[in-house]
Amino acid sequence: MLKLLVIAVALMLSAGEAFAHGDEAPPPPPKKGPSISPAQMSETSRGTVLADPKGMTLYYFDRDDSGNKSNCDGKCTERWIPFTAPADAEATGDFTLIVRSDGSKMWAYRYRPLYFSRKDKQPGDVNGYDASNLWHIARPAD
Repeated sequence: MLKLLVIAVALMLSAGEAFAHGDEAPPPPPKKGPSISPAQMSETSRGTVLADPKGMTLYYFDRDDSGNKSNCDGKCTERWIPFTAPADAEATGDFTLIVRSDGSKMWAYRYRPLYFSRKDKQPGDVNGYDASNLWHIARPAD
């Protein structure tokens, strides 16, 4: 019973202290946890590929070689959909961010912007592979 009384008094004292300093700044926001990778490995008919969390295959364009921009804008995006990132996204591991000409962000793997093919309709499809037009399946690094 004495322990319960001591605990109750301690709680009242701490509550009184909190009310006395009610105009203090709120506590800092919680620290962010480790970043989660925007892509995963997925098995397809063409082997292991990088895919988004829904399993859709990712591709890269040979002409995206500067490491800091996408060369697929305008009409190009009618066939190739940029793998967009939220405005507050942060680079993690081999995944970096590219700012597109319209100011939006997109994911890049080892500094190569990533895209989806409009030809892919379901997870595991690899219909966008077109080496003759410089489009390749994104694969995890060895």
